[in-house]
Amino acid sequence: MKFIERELRKKVAILKLNRSVTNPINLELINQLSGQIKMAKDDKDIAGIVFTSANSKFFSIGFDIPELINSTRAEFKEFYHYFNQLCIDLYAFPKPIIAAITGHAVAGGCILTLCCDYRFIGEGKKLMGLNEIKLGVPVPYPADCILRQIVDDRAARMILDTGDFFPPEKTLKMGLVDEVMPQEHLVNKAVERVESIESHSLDAYRVIKRNRIEGIVTKIRTSLEEKEKIFIEMWYSTETREKLKAALEKF
Repeated sequence: MKFIERELRKKVAILKLNRSVTNPINLELINQLSGQIKMAKDDKDIAGIVFTSANSKFFSIGFDIPELINSTRAEFKEFYHYFNQLCIDLYAFPKPIIAAITGHAVAGGCILTLCCDYRFIGEGKKLMGLNEIKLGVPVPYPADCILRQIVDDRAARMILDTGDFFPPEKTLKMGLVDEVMPQEHLVNKAVERVESIESHSLDAYRVIKRNRIEGIVTKIRTSLEEKEKIFIEMWYSTETREKLKAALEKF
């Protein structure tokens, strides 16, 4: 099945998550999104990406727990590795990439938005947050590193230690998002941001972005293998198994 809708608006690729209403993340969605990211990276006629959802309820609920909870260690290791690689590819994408957050972006869904250069979120009940601690696992290492670059230490502690979800006004105050705006303006404003950057100089932007991210990317790659092992061990712990089963009831 096709989980990523692609629309081209002049030189901007609009990628929409479209896997049911909640856009749960599984390996197939990761592979499809990775393919779209590579295609946009290699296409000289694409100036940047707007990353959004095909619906107004959810950007993404995060990992597809009902599917992943029964995965073997080998299967989950593959999924988790490719998820982290997708995050690095998004974060290091050498063109502007803007998240237009039309609905809830939680857990893995929130992580995908963190990997974008800018985050615009719709007004109203659009919650964001990282609830991994409530499931007995740490936030994936790439997301942890990226979050700490985006927000200050106090906000990072609140987000990571509480596992809470926050409304748009709070996420703006914490620095988690860049702008809050009416839902109907999200995609257009995101496209305009890409076009504005292009109108200055994509070559200059590429260098500016590389200077911003290269230290974080190096840090992530240096420790990622060990951090993935720790996460996987915790994912299969008795405590986390119980928390995941309880989470299934709300999924």
